[in-house]
Amino acid sequence: MASSLKDKPPSRLQIWKVASRPHTLTASIAPVIAGYALTLHYYKTTDSVDGTILGQMALQFALFAGLIQIGTNLHNDYADFVKGADTDKRVGQARATQKGWLTPYETCRAERCNPTHDPIMVFIVASSIFNAVAYTGGPFPLGYIHASLGSISIGYSGLGDLFVFLYFGVVATMGVPYLYLTKIECFDITSAILDKSKMSDSNLLQLQSLQKIFIHSISIGFLATGIIVVNNLRDRHTDIYAGKRTMAVRFGERFARAEYFLLVTISFGICFYFAFEENRYSALLPLLSFPMAIPQLKAVALGGKDGQELNDHVGGTAKLQMCA
Repeated sequence: MASSLKDKPPSRLQIWKVASRPHTLTASIAPVIAGYALTLHYYKTTDSVDGTILGQMALQFALFAGLIQIGTNLHNDYADFVKGADTDKRVGQARATQKGWLTPYETCRAERCNPTHDPIMVFIVASSIFNAVAYTGGPFPLGYIHASLGSISIGYSGLGDLFVFLYFGVVATMGVPYLYLTKIECFDITSAILDKSKMSDSNLLQLQSLQKIFIHSISIGFLATGIIVVNNLRDRHTDIYAGKRTMAVRFGERFARAEYFLLVTISFGICFYFAFEENRYSALLPLLSFPMAIPQLKAVALGGKDGQELNDHVGGTAKLQMCA
């Protein structure tokens, strides 16, 4: 099948679908949905005007998060090829640049055309640029930023797991509630934290709720990190030759499988914390998706599969994150 695809490239539309990898969008959109739901729960936005604005805010944030994800995927498609991580020995899903379906210039040009390069979204753009370029360390596009970073590459230095946790866990989940508090409630969170004596009782409750949402973001971030753990476990043999020192390369197969087990089980374990802490047993509802985790744990954590056989479990972990 792989050889036939190489001989006969798919349609242009299918090629761009392969390069942008829309199936990975759950990693960026699921946390935004969770953040929106948690904002409704903790801040009880019953006002129709505030609720409408919050919905629009969440939709816009999800759109930008999705575009950031696609832009990152395009750059990753390019950079892993030019840095030698994607070769004909690749066991993962097809990469458009590595297959020769797109030139490196075409892939990079598409990333540069990503609509997130909008000056209004300064923070999001800055973080997406750092995500796309620093993660793989590719010299183009945005080579001037790469030059200032020197040889820094998050993905190639083994920090990818931490970065995915922070970016697709904490930031993506906390974005909507943070915007709600600062833009709709006009709550100056920074000043309140620096000087709690000036904080009103209502602001204190709002801050405490934000701290609870942060704990939820840990759960979501762990599942997002699980996706990259499976990916790096699968690619560890070819990553060694490309100098891509992921956690799986640095610490070995057993570590990666144990890491995956802890990420998934702790993520579900946090449900029990909220059930007892808040006396709210609806917090256990995510456990209904645990049967989806069992085949992933068997294949990844317990060593049931390796190499190309793990391809299905990259997507399986992404689906688990979406449902949990």
